[in-house]
Amino acid sequence: MGERLKDKVAVITGGTSGIGEATAELFVEESATVVLTGRSVERGEAVAERLGDRATFVNADVMFEHDIKRAIDTAVATFGGLDILFNNAGGPTEGPLTSVTEEAIQYAMRLLFASVVLGIKHAVPHMERRGGGSIINNSSIAAIRDHQGDLLYSAAKAAVTHYSRLAGTRLGPKGIRVNCISPGAVATPIFWRHVSPEQPLSPEETEKRLQQVRDRLSRHVPLPRAGSAMDVAMGALYLASEEGRYVNCHDLVIDGGRTSMFHEPS
Repeated sequence: MGERLKDKVAVITGGTSGIGEATAELFVEESATVVLTGRSVERGEAVAERLGDRATFVNADVMFEHDIKRAIDTAVATFGGLDILFNNAGGPTEGPLTSVTEEAIQYAMRLLFASVVLGIKHAVPHMERRGGGSIINNSSIAAIRDHQGDLLYSAAKAAVTHYSRLAGTRLGPKGIRVNCISPGAVATPIFWRHVSPEQPLSPEETEKRLQQVRDRLSRHVPLPRAGSAMDVAMGALYLASEEGRYVNCHDLVIDGGRTSMFHEPS
């Protein structure tokens, strides 16, 4: 076990699968204590049990401010403070340009943007008492490149990226660094979550679908493979740890070079 996050307390939203789960695993391996959140009690408790005594699950939905606050308050009450917040929770959206609905706009902005803003709101007072901290927001290359996702998803992620920079300028004097991560072609269950969100797949079917996604995504990046959730988790670890102590207001793109491509590979 490493010690890059020794004595640190972290909250990771959307920590029951994909990037969030991988980040929780890596943070625990580096000696952090982690509170992970999610809507699936079954998955959340299973992940926390697998990670051991340093991981605790809180059933929380980032669509609701009181759930965000409760998760952060739980970390503080249980472990004495808060050092790291990874606003990771998200999901697909749908809003066709000429037929978008008000409901779709509200859903996308609440899920992807408001959850970040409110997470920061409730984390900052606790980080101030610790003398500083690290806030990491999960954005996307969809924020800086066309044809990487739904229009609402892309716009909401662009808001996350810009808000991260603005928050970093305000919070830097308090010793709180704010950065975001923009994953690219990363194979995670988000690619099929909308198909059967209430019916978890078996491990075998999950791996089968992940491999299909890997094969497809690997054809769209200069590197000869798709990214993994752990690739992004390693970026989060850097931003959360002492190695990233002078990194603030930064968008860390983890995309295998996808954003440098102007044409699809042949």
